[in-house]
Amino acid sequence: MFEIGSSLKEARLRQGLDFPEIETGTKIRGKYLNALEEERFDVLPGETYIKGFLRTYAEFLGLDGQLYVDEFNSRYVAPVEMQTIRVRRTAQARRHRRVQGGVLIAALAGIAVVTALVIVAWTSGSAPEQPVAGISSNGSTQQKKHKRTQPQSAKAHITLRAVRTYVSLLAVRKGGPTGKILLENVELAPGEAKRFTRRSLWINTGTPGNLRVVVNGKRVTYPGGKPQAFIVSARGIIAPA
Repeated sequence: MFEIGSSLKEARLRQGLDFPEIETGTKIRGKYLNALEEERFDVLPGETYIKGFLRTYAEFLGLDGQLYVDEFNSRYVAPVEMQTIRVRRTAQARRHRRVQGGVLIAALAGIAVVTALVIVAWTSGSAPEQPVAGISSNGSTQQKKHKRTQPQSAKAHITLRAVRTYVSLLAVRKGGPTGKILLENVELAPGEAKRFTRRSLWINTGTPGNLRVVVNGKRVTYPGGKPQAFIVSARGIIAPA
């Protein structure tokens, strides 16, 4: 256990940094930086911003940002909330085990049925005439018809996360620019993330250099710089839109 505020202040003073200089580098207001050092977390907008500011400020000073977030969670997140999270995770694990058990029982039942059919066919005498591909029962040849099936696009787990500083004017739609609105002109704090499960998303951001896109656990890159819109597909491919 360590003191969050005093360790931040000590690291800042050791490097000879002032709040205006840090404010320019992190885009966090000076009054919020001072509140972090004094552990006056009630001054900050909310828990999400506190964690994002802690991570960004600590990493700017060369410290382990996740360590500070974990310390904040252990000391200030309500025990009831932590208990709720643990109960939810336990329930999810139990549901997963029940699903796996059901699949196993169904597979064993299928094996038993197939085995019974094979035994019945073996003990009944001669095996029935088996059709040969391309030849009908009267000896005439027939062409095998192939049905072409179009592969279905699988859904992807897409995460949008703000890094370094705020992501402003973030808009997200389902599929394309005319699709259903999922987010509209939203601002993400550093470290804050939005998660979606879709086949594709249309994304428009005013600060693309601060937006990290992760598809199925893998980060995908796109041209940064000026405000832009693009489409993230289920395969993780980003195409200009």
